[in-house]
Amino acid sequence: MKIFQMVRSEFARLWATGMARIALVALMCVPLLYGGLYLWANQDPYARLNQIPVALVVDDTGSTSESSPRNLGEQVAESLIEDGSFAWKRVSAAEAEAGVEGGEFDFSVTFPADFTASLESSQGESPHQASVVLRTNDANSYLASTIGDQATKRIQAQIVQQVNRESAQHMLDGVAEIRVSLVKASDGAAQAATGATTLHQGLGQLRDGTAALPDQTARLAAGAEQVAAADARIAQIGRDVASASASITGRLDIERQAIADRLAAAGTDPATTEQILAAYDRVAASVRDVNDRAQGAQGQLNQLEAGSNEVASGMRQLANATPQLAAGIASATDGAGQLASGVGELASGLASGVESIPNFSAELRSKQASNIADPVQVETSAVTSAGTYGAGLAPFFVSLAAWIGMYALFLILKPVSARAMTAMRTPVKVALAGWLTPTLLGAVQMLALFGIVAGTLGFKVAQPWGAYGMMLLASMTFAAIILALNVWLGSVGQFLGLILMVLQLVVAGGTFPWQTLPEPLTSLHHFMPMSFAVDGLRQLMYGGDLSKAGSDAIVLVCVLLAALVLTSIGVRRMMRSRTMRDLQPSLIG
Repeated sequence: MKIFQMVRSEFARLWATGMARIALVALMCVPLLYGGLYLWANQDPYARLNQIPVALVVDDTGSTSESSPRNLGEQVAESLIEDGSFAWKRVSAAEAEAGVEGGEFDFSVTFPADFTASLESSQGESPHQASVVLRTNDANSYLASTIGDQATKRIQAQIVQQVNRESAQHMLDGVAEIRVSLVKASDGAAQAATGATTLHQGLGQLRDGTAALPDQTARLAAGAEQVAAADARIAQIGRDVASASASITGRLDIERQAIADRLAAAGTDPATTEQILAAYDRVAASVRDVNDRAQGAQGQLNQLEAGSNEVASGMRQLANATPQLAAGIASATDGAGQLASGVGELASGLASGVESIPNFSAELRSKQASNIADPVQVETSAVTSAGTYGAGLAPFFVSLAAWIGMYALFLILKPVSARAMTAMRTPVKVALAGWLTPTLLGAVQMLALFGIVAGTLGFKVAQPWGAYGMMLLASMTFAAIILALNVWLGSVGQFLGLILMVLQLVVAGGTFPWQTLPEPLTSLHHFMPMSFAVDGLRQLMYGGDLSKAGSDAIVLVCVLLAALVLTSIGVRRMMRSRTMRDLQPSLIG
């Protein structure tokens, strides 16, 4: 008897009666129902999150700290409802609590009364975090609770972005205001520098004019009236100089504080500020010295004017005093020059500070604030993409359906026919005949399942022929494994096939990465045929590494051949120990 004759005989047995036909069709549909229904139900659940009922509670009382009142809780709630990521429903706190406990809502999100005030507290003396309250109930759905946790994290990120944008806008506007103030300070310092230069020039002229005063006092003896008139003019000039010097001296501390305040407002570091103020103090000391001398000179000139009528008796004193006056004027001139230089340096420094602060427009500052609040954009570059959640699970459930299909078929298939062993006498042929029947049925199952995955559900398959080939190879391999278990262990082997299916369901890495499994399940992953079937289907469905899919196929072929060899050895063992009972016709056939 030939192999294909044995296959035809087995098919004839399976199709012999109405009940047999029903059983065959029903078992053939098992993998389609399992894989197709599950993948259809989970085709794209993330696209239907807007059907999940979620309670939204806004207890936020808002804030009136700004020029106009605002309520950030209301703003965020309106944004969430407009986004429509969930089936949001505005309710009271009591309704939300009862709804989550009773299962009306999967979870609730609450913005408490101090939500806006807490967000604005960062600008005050007692900053503290704002709270968003997530209330879940795992009795409703654990995954819904997990999704709710992720949703609140997205809400948190949205709020943080908004707060950061406002803070950055406030900071940039403040820098712009500082620049305006520095411009005004720079202009004032420039005007002060001009005034100090004018004073220096005036004192220089006075110094030049009084340089010959000692010689002139010697000649004043000849003309008392001329001396009196000259003394009056000199005294008036001295009073003007003293008044100007006293006015400048009186402004030194005020201007010093103003310069310090402007430097602090401009963000100048303390070391630079101390250097500028030290230079100013040196200039101020010179000005005060000039003022002291100018005040002293004014007293002498007053005495000169008062004693103009006593020229004859006081001429010698005037002649002795005029050199000191000339020296004081010269010193005052030098001090005024230092003041002009220092104020000029201050004006130059302020101007340089103004140039170091960019002059951005309000529109550009708004764009900068938005970028500061959200500076990173994640660009995803996927080597391959499953597309949807269901497509991501398809390789795992297709492989599992292939095993279930084979397991179900062996409930009615005869692993090895006793009459075949008698007629063929070749263990290899008997094993191949026993394997070929479920393989052909499995090919039909996988073709139908492939049509559901790629056609009905519309999952994208990058390599259709390769994907179907991998599905067929997996089915063939699983058939050989279950056949070997049945040949060697009979009904116990069939039970072990169920245990092996459960074990592979755990270690195949079809849902979570296999690296997350505990030992020894992690090690078992590398020895289970379903692991290679899942990985190979992923590469072929998503457009991955074809060489890796080829390696997975080679492993499955090796397992297939090993299982057939074990089956042949088991058949040979059965042939050697057959009895007359083995030759009796099958009750089912």
